[in-house]
Amino acid sequence: MMPLSMIKEGEPAVIKKVGGKEETRQFLENLGFVAGGTVTVVSEINGNLIVNVKDSRVAIGKDMANKIMV
Repeated sequence: MMPLSMIKEGEPAVIKKVGGKEETRQFLENLGFVAGGTVTVVSEINGNLIVNVKDSRVAIGKDMANKIMV
């Protein structure tokens, strides 16, 4: 298991766990980051990620990406 921020571009990964405070987890779940879901990194700029999750593109910061374990 490793944080989403370490996944290579274009490589699909299955979300194992979403960490952080309750409101952070709820925010990420509302975006579609749920355990068992598939996420693909589209691009990475200065640690910030653009990812495909549930048929939509989402931009998240490095701190958020580190809370999503794949």
